[in-house]
Amino acid sequence: MALKAALAAVAALLVWSCLLVAGAMFGWWRQPLAAPDDVNGFMAAAVDLLVQANRGQAALVVLEEGAVAGEHYASVAEPVDRTTVFPLASLSKWMTAWGVMALVDAGSLELDRPVAGYLRRWQLPESSFDNAGVTARRLLSHTAGLSDGLGFADHRSDESPPTLLESLEEPGASSGKPVRIAVGVEPGSEWHYSGGGYLLLELLVEDVSGEPFADYMQRTVFGPLRMTGATYGFLGEVDRAARLFLPSGRPAPYYRYASKAATGLSASAEDLIRFARAQLPGRASAPPLRQATVDAMRVPQMTVLGQPIWGLGTILYAPTGSGDQVFGHDGGNEPAINATVRVNPDSGDAIIALTTGSVRLASTLGFHWVFWQTGLPDLFSVGSEIRRVMPVMAGGWAAILAVAVIVALRRRGRG
Repeated sequence: MALKAALAAVAALLVWSCLLVAGAMFGWWRQPLAAPDDVNGFMAAAVDLLVQANRGQAALVVLEEGAVAGEHYASVAEPVDRTTVFPLASLSKWMTAWGVMALVDAGSLELDRPVAGYLRRWQLPESSFDNAGVTARRLLSHTAGLSDGLGFADHRSDESPPTLLESLEEPGASSGKPVRIAVGVEPGSEWHYSGGGYLLLELLVEDVSGEPFADYMQRTVFGPLRMTGATYGFLGEVDRAARLFLPSGRPAPYYRYASKAATGLSASAEDLIRFARAQLPGRASAPPLRQATVDAMRVPQMTVLGQPIWGLGTILYAPTGSGDQVFGHDGGNEPAINATVRVNPDSGDAIIALTTGSVRLASTLGFHWVFWQTGLPDLFSVGSEIRRVMPVMAGGWAAILAVAVIVALRRRGRG
């Protein structure tokens, strides 16, 4: 009898835990900010969140069927607007992917050919794995087997950042720990976020195109898309640059970044409106990329726990109603920089959020937008959703165990 009671208690604990975890994964315990298709309601709720949490400067733009349906700009200092240039951090990787895919469209690069055959100035060090498995496709999707996990360190305005080749040889990690850019797992077997992979893509673009990376990106991507504010220059010397702040609201200095491809791009909301529109079906047939190429960039390249996680330079946030993917990229860097652009190809809707002075505000707004669009938490918020329901889960555990103890004591008393 005692064994049956114990098994019943364990079963109840498992059912309760699975119920709450499943609810967190599928959004059962959360309400969207607004009713479906109520873009004005969503915008009003998102602006409320932004105003409450803003500690620096912020830009928020929502597109509906490719048109600007709402925008809001906030600042604790001088005003900001569509033309204010914000640092993008890792959102830079998505634009880099466009540059790489432009080489593919031009016939200058094959996605599945080993990159070693294209590189002229640097090669990956030998490893116990086959470096020939490192291809542009795998570098774009973080599946090339590079296990550096970079995170690049920032450099003060009076410092000279290392060159591209110096960074490949001795990358400066944000953790301050020694890091080596090398193949650490079998290429194609696992997903490992790799800033070092995008350093290698920066070198690949330069060696294939014969141009400095920034010049190539301006000619091939930013110029054709009329992204006039996009720059890899030092933000402290850029006109209409956003001011940087700490989460406390105190002003923060501008930093220099070693990797243009991975973290070094800055751009305005106006630039990102143009970039988001270029992702939409029927809008990407003009240079620099073919429509089929843009569509291919959100085809899943790797799954984690059975869920699509990454395309060619794009994060896959959640499935759409048609079975496509809400896609885009986030970025975060010191000091308290956060950015996101996310696109729903089914509806032609998108969100652009750029913030300084907040570590997670832009990504939080992006999360709410994905949930409002799809009814599902984005893949990268599932962990925080589970943590959000942990107090309820713990309370349920306590109640189940208390009932089990009471039942056991009563049965023992009757015995």
